[in-house]
Amino acid sequence: MKRMARSLVAALLACGALVAVFAHAEEGATPAAAPEVVRVVMHTAQGDIHLAIEKGRAPITAGNFLRYVDQKRFDNITFYRAMKVDEEGKYGLVQGGLRGDPKRVYPAIAHEPSAVTGLSHKDGAISMAQAKPGTATADFFIIIGDLVSLDGRNTPEDPGYAVFGRVTEGMDVVKAIMGLPRSETAGEGVMKGQMLLEPLKILSTRREQQGQ
Repeated sequence: MKRMARSLVAALLACGALVAVFAHAEEGATPAAAPEVVRVVMHTAQGDIHLAIEKGRAPITAGNFLRYVDQKRFDNITFYRAMKVDEEGKYGLVQGGLRGDPKRVYPAIAHEPSAVTGLSHKDGAISMAQAKPGTATADFFIIIGDLVSLDGRNTPEDPGYAVFGRVTEGMDVVKAIMGLPRSETAGEGVMKGQMLLEPLKILSTRREQQGQ
């Protein structure tokens, strides 16, 4: 009986030693690197909008946006659309971009849905405008309020849109754009009545310098 007790104690001590080894290994383990994020500032006539572009989580869509930034193709473009989901403007989006300018638009990119990136259309998200998957080029929109229905279900019937970053500072500017006067007649289809009477100029869009 004593021999059995000693064996049981030894086994328990051995288990304890293994737990301690694993705990030490976890403590000393190198944490996984966070997905790469690129900081960008959009200088508008209404004020600055700071963005965190999720290059690590949405490499295709973020890479496309950054290519326009680096080639200065987003200089002197406009926010031209403001869509309110509710009358108070607590939910909606503002849209900007090149509007198909053939001299500055790059070829369309593949669709990166929320189901792949894990990014959602929550307050401050920036996403790509598209008519259907694979047609996004240089137009984007910023979300006001949580509109997660725009994530879609990654199906042909409901593909959703591609989030690639978020606003980190300047949502007051985004909301001010939402409140600008809109034309009652401009725009086609669902966008009729959503076009800004006077589009707001985006003076430049640049990567933020370290220390800014």
